[in-house]
Amino acid sequence: MKTIDSIPTSKIQRATKLVQTGAKVGVNYLKYYGDKLTKTESEAKNRLNENNAEDIYDGLKTLKGSALKVAQMLSMEKSILPKAYVEKFSLAQFSVPPLSPPLVSKTFKKYFGKLPSQIYDSFNLTSVNAASIGQVHIAEKNGKKLAVKIQYPGVADSIASDLALVKPIAIKMFNIKGKDKDKYFKEVEDKLVEETNYLLEIKQSKEIVKACKHIPNLKFPNYYDELSSERIITMDWMDGEHLSEFTSHNTNQQKANNLGQALWDFYMFQMHKLKKVHADPHPGNFLISKKGELIALDFGCMKVVPEEFYVPYFELAKKESINNKELFTEKLFELEILREDDTKEELDFFYEMFHEMLSLFTRPFHVDEFDFSDPSFFASITELGEKYSKNTELRKMNGNRGSKHFIYINRTFFGLYNLMFDLKAKGVIINNFKTL
Repeated sequence: MKTIDSIPTSKIQRATKLVQTGAKVGVNYLKYYGDKLTKTESEAKNRLNENNAEDIYDGLKTLKGSALKVAQMLSMEKSILPKAYVEKFSLAQFSVPPLSPPLVSKTFKKYFGKLPSQIYDSFNLTSVNAASIGQVHIAEKNGKKLAVKIQYPGVADSIASDLALVKPIAIKMFNIKGKDKDKYFKEVEDKLVEETNYLLEIKQSKEIVKACKHIPNLKFPNYYDELSSERIITMDWMDGEHLSEFTSHNTNQQKANNLGQALWDFYMFQMHKLKKVHADPHPGNFLISKKGELIALDFGCMKVVPEEFYVPYFELAKKESINNKELFTEKLFELEILREDDTKEELDFFYEMFHEMLSLFTRPFHVDEFDFSDPSFFASITELGEKYSKNTELRKMNGNRGSKHFIYINRTFFGLYNLMFDLKAKGVIINNFKTL
């Protein structure tokens, strides 16, 4: 794979790259209008989606950092984005062009004052895994095989400017209005800043390992402070294949069930016991060992679940709450989904919308065991997502609603559901975490 010798770091450089990408998308639309004269609407639209996904991803992967992180997050929205975007953006999880060896050496020199060869007994300057914020190298020290994650230069410094470029698009796309709309962008910015703080990631990783190592069929690497810095993390090398690779060939249903139970227990234990959760559940952050164990990696994105959000959020998931209009309405107000300044039309519309969504999405919490391999459940979620994405009435209404905590908590559950479906896990005991 071609390597990168430099990354655009200034606001002007990054804005220019996004403008160039926008120009390519404009050309794709001209091709689309031409295709409509000779092809069916479906064929023309598929080609447009494929061309746009290719050009947008190619532009973002050279920027890396928060720009590429957005693509990674979008790749998890399988019920919202066209298939072409999901497939292309999913590459941001663990397959993007890596830094060149000279740039890797330069990064070590900056943060350790030494070259990798002066720190480790052996160090491969060619990365084995490159993602949105950093890339991974294999090293060895004192007979132990290690994984060394290096953050891309300039990523931490460009977060605010990247989000400033994305903000106008997001406001228009989600119809966000009102003076308090900035709280959502601040939440994303704060989380991205945390993800670039590798000293914080090491601390969070050790806390998670200590708190969750007792969960069956779940493994973690050890982390090494003395070989880490604010932009470099050294941990154990963990042998295994990415979860998405495993699911593409697995035929052992019992193994899938065991892995699904471990994954579900891991998230429920964090959510309900720790009130702090790994909010980045995509396939690139999980490996499957030869023994059939789930290996969890990368704890840069951790979301604290405050009590004032946790209580109404999970009360809203209860069947008795969903079936009680007065109680359901009360919780919607507590979670800022319904607002005091809403019109009657907005109150009625969003009540019905969220009642329909939560009646479906919370089904796993209404039974003792759930079959996450059931295609009809996930097809219903996709259909509901498509229904509201095409709803013209929704586009006219103020999209500024819901607590800022929804951004990462909902992302966590959508990601978790997708992983559980990919594993095709059956007979998952929903409240098993209570016995751990």
